[in-house]
Amino acid sequence: MIDNKSRFQVNAILPGVHDDDDRCMPRFIDLVSAKRGVDKVHVVENEAMSSGDTETTSFCIHFDPDAISVSEVRQFAHQVGAELDQRYGHWHKRILPMHARRASAIESRLARITGVIESVVAPDGAVRVEYDRQATDASAIETALEEWSSSDSQARNEHEAQRHDEEGHEDDHGHAGHDHAHGGIFGPKSELIFAVLCGVFLLVGWLIETFAELNEWIPLGCYIAAYLFGGYYTVTEAIEKIRAGKFEIDFLMIMAAAGAASLGAWAEGALLLFLFSIGHALEGYAMGRAKRAIEALSELAPKTARVRRDGNESEVPVEDLVVGDIVIIKPDERVPADGFVIVGDSSVNQAPITGESVPVDKRPVDDVAAAASDPESLPPEHRAFAGTINQSGSLEIQVTKLASENTLARVVTMVSEAETRVSPTQKFTKKFERYFVPSVIAGVVLLMFAPLVIEETFSESFYRAMAVLVAASPCALAIATPSAVLSGVARAARGGILVKGGGPLESLGSLDSIAFDKTGTLTEGEPKVTDVRTADGVDENELLRNAIAVEDLSKHPLAKAVVRDGKERLGAGESGSGGAIPDATDLQSITGRGIRATVEGDVVHIGKDDLFAEVDGPPLPDSVREIVESLEENGRTTMIVRRGDRYLGVIGLMDTPREASKRTISRLRELGIKRMIMISGDNQKVADAVAKEVGLDEARGDLMPDDKVNEIKKLQSEGGVAMVGDGVNDAPAMASASVGIAMGAAGSDVALETADVALMADNLDHLPLAIGLSRSTKSIIRQNLWMSLGMVAFLVPATILGLNIGPAVALHEGSTLVVVFNALRLLAYKPQS
Repeated sequence: MIDNKSRFQVNAILPGVHDDDDRCMPRFIDLVSAKRGVDKVHVVENEAMSSGDTETTSFCIHFDPDAISVSEVRQFAHQVGAELDQRYGHWHKRILPMHARRASAIESRLARITGVIESVVAPDGAVRVEYDRQATDASAIETALEEWSSSDSQARNEHEAQRHDEEGHEDDHGHAGHDHAHGGIFGPKSELIFAVLCGVFLLVGWLIETFAELNEWIPLGCYIAAYLFGGYYTVTEAIEKIRAGKFEIDFLMIMAAAGAASLGAWAEGALLLFLFSIGHALEGYAMGRAKRAIEALSELAPKTARVRRDGNESEVPVEDLVVGDIVIIKPDERVPADGFVIVGDSSVNQAPITGESVPVDKRPVDDVAAAASDPESLPPEHRAFAGTINQSGSLEIQVTKLASENTLARVVTMVSEAETRVSPTQKFTKKFERYFVPSVIAGVVLLMFAPLVIEETFSESFYRAMAVLVAASPCALAIATPSAVLSGVARAARGGILVKGGGPLESLGSLDSIAFDKTGTLTEGEPKVTDVRTADGVDENELLRNAIAVEDLSKHPLAKAVVRDGKERLGAGESGSGGAIPDATDLQSITGRGIRATVEGDVVHIGKDDLFAEVDGPPLPDSVREIVESLEENGRTTMIVRRGDRYLGVIGLMDTPREASKRTISRLRELGIKRMIMISGDNQKVADAVAKEVGLDEARGDLMPDDKVNEIKKLQSEGGVAMVGDGVNDAPAMASASVGIAMGAAGSDVALETADVALMADNLDHLPLAIGLSRSTKSIIRQNLWMSLGMVAFLVPATILGLNIGPAVALHEGSTLVVVFNALRLLAYKPQS
C-alpha cells in the first residue's frame, strides 16, 4: 500500500518469527534502514500472515521516492528477508514439565551451544531456540537438550523410532541416554524420589544421632547420603548456570548447605537440601498440572476417521486424511477434521473449541463446489471443526484442512508458543535476580566479618551468614509470574479463548478502555435491505439490477445483503421477475468509500456520498442527498448507485445489534472497564443509533482505517485500550491498541494469526471471561510477588537476629509452594454470574 508517495507495506518472510521480541525483527529493520533512500522501517503489528508453512511479517517502509523506487524497495526487502530466513532458524519442542530453576539451567546450557542466539525454556516444557544456521543446526540443539531434559513421551517415541530405523536398532530402549530420556534412573519421578530418599536418610540419621548410642560415623553416613540425594539435581543445575556465567538460587543453596556441613551442622544442611529438593519436585508436579490442561486440547481430536473413498467406507488415521475426503460422523462421535457438512442434519457441541455452551445446529451446504472454493466464508451452520462432538444425527463432512493445519492443531501450537513468550513482569523479575543474587553473595561475605565488630566466634558468624543466604534466595519470585501466566493461558484455552502469551494476558488485565468495531462485532454482521429509494424517472428494478450486478462481485457483508435481498425483491414483482441481471466486470474497491465496476459498457459507482465528491462525474443531486439524510436519520446505512452520469437512487440497509452486545457491555462495566466506545466506518448517525441501543459511552463514525488508528492512539494516551474486531479488516487499529481481540477466530486463519487474544466463538459473551480471567491473573501475580518478596524481607532480618537455618528453609520453601498452588487456582477460574 502506498500513501503520500513515501510509505510502502511489505510482507517479508522471516524464519519462524512469532513475537515482536524476536531478534530477527531488529535485524531486518537495521538492514533495510541502511539502504540509501530508506528513511524508517517499523513493524505493522498483528499483520502477521501465514502462507502454507511460511510465516510472513508485515513491515512499513518509509522511503524517498526520488532516491529509490517502490520496486527497488520491495525487491530489497524480500532479498533481506530471504537472506535472514537462510541464515537464522527457530526450533520448537515440547518436553516434560519441570520447576523453574531446572528450566533456567536447561536454558543456560542451550545458550552455551555455539550458534545459539537465544533460548527460552518454560517450566511447563515449551522450548524455543533461535540459532545461526551457519554455526549449528536443529539436530545439535536437540542432542544437547536430550542430555538435560525428559522429552515428551509422544515426541520421544517418534524421535526414537526414526533414529532406530536409521541406525538399525531393534530394541526401542537400547540406546545411550536412556535414563535421561526418561527423567533419570527412576524415570520421570526421579527428582521426587531423590528428594524423598534425602528425607529418609536425614530422618534415619537424626533418629540414630538422637536416640541411639552408635558410632558417630553411622549418622554421619546417613547425612552424607542425604546430601548426595538432596543435592544431586541442585548441583548439576548450578554447574550449568555457573558455566554460563550465572549465579542463581541453586548456587546459594549449595553454598549454604556446604557451609552448614563445614560447621558440623550436617542435619541442618541436609534439611535445607531436602526441603529445597522436595519443594522443586512438587513445583514441577504443579507445573505439570497446568501443562496437562493444555495437552488435553490436543487429545480432543479422535485418532481415526471413518472415510468414504471410491464408494467404500474405511477407518484411517486422521493424519492420512486429505482435502476433499468425505468423513462420516455418527451420533456422539468427535469430528475428526475441519470441513463443511454435505449430508445430514445434527447439532454439534463446539464447546471444546469455541467455548460455546449451547450446541450449534448444522445442515448441508447448497452448493458443494462453491463451498469448497471458499470454505472460510461459510456460515457457522455449515462448518465443522476437529475435536467438536456430534450429537443427535449422522453427518457427512468434506475435509477442508489437513490434520496438522486444522483449527485445533493451530490453537495447540499457538498456545505452546505463547508459553515461551516472556511477559513484562517476568522480564522485570529476571532482571531483578541478575542484580539481587550477586548482592546477596556480597552481603553474606560481609556478615562473615562480623567478629571484627561484635563479640562472637567466626563459626557463629558463618552460620548466620549461611542462614541469611538461604533466607535471601528468591525462589518464589522466580516462579511467581510463570506459574500464573501458564495457568491463565491454559484456563483461557479451555474456555475457547486463545491468549498469545503473558504480555497480552497482563495487558488485558490493565485495560481502562475498549473500542469496538460495529459491523459483525456489536451487530449481527448480516445487514438487511430495508429501503430502496429511486431517483426521479428511475424504475426500482433498474436500480436493483445494476446494484446486484456490481455487488455480486464483492464479498463485503453489505454487498451480500444487497444481492440476497435485491433478488428477493425482483422475484416478488408483479411479473414474478424483475428482468435479467446484467454481467459486471472490472470490480475495483475504493477504500473506505465504495466500489466501481463496468456494466454493459457503463461505469457503475456504488458507495457513500463522500465517494461522489472524489470521482469524476456530476455531483450528488440535492434530491438524492435528501433521501440519504432521511434514511440516515433513521439509522440506515446508505449506498448510492450511479450508472455513468445518471444517479439511479439509494439503497438503505440496517444491521441489527447482537443480543449479547448489551449484556456484554453491562458485564464489562461491572468488571471495571471505565470507557467503551465504538469506532466505525459507517456514518455517524448509524453509529450513534447502535451505540445508544447497546449502551456504549460514545460512537465515532465516518472513519477511514487510518482514522481508526488515530482514535486508538488517542485512547492509548489516556491508558490501556483494547480493540475488538474481526481480526482482518481491523488489523491496523488492533495493532495500535494495547491488546487486539479478534472474534470468531475458529473460522478465520487470519484472525488466529493477527490477534493478541482470539475469541474462538463468534460470541461477545466470551469477552467478559477473557477480561475477568486476565484481571484475576494479574491479581494473583501481584499476590505472588508480595508473598515472595515479603518472605525475603521477613527472613533476612530474622536470620540476622538469630533464626536458625531449619525454620528459614521451611518458611522459604513453603512460600514457594504457596505461590505455585495460588497460581493453580486460575485453572478453576469461573466468571461471576
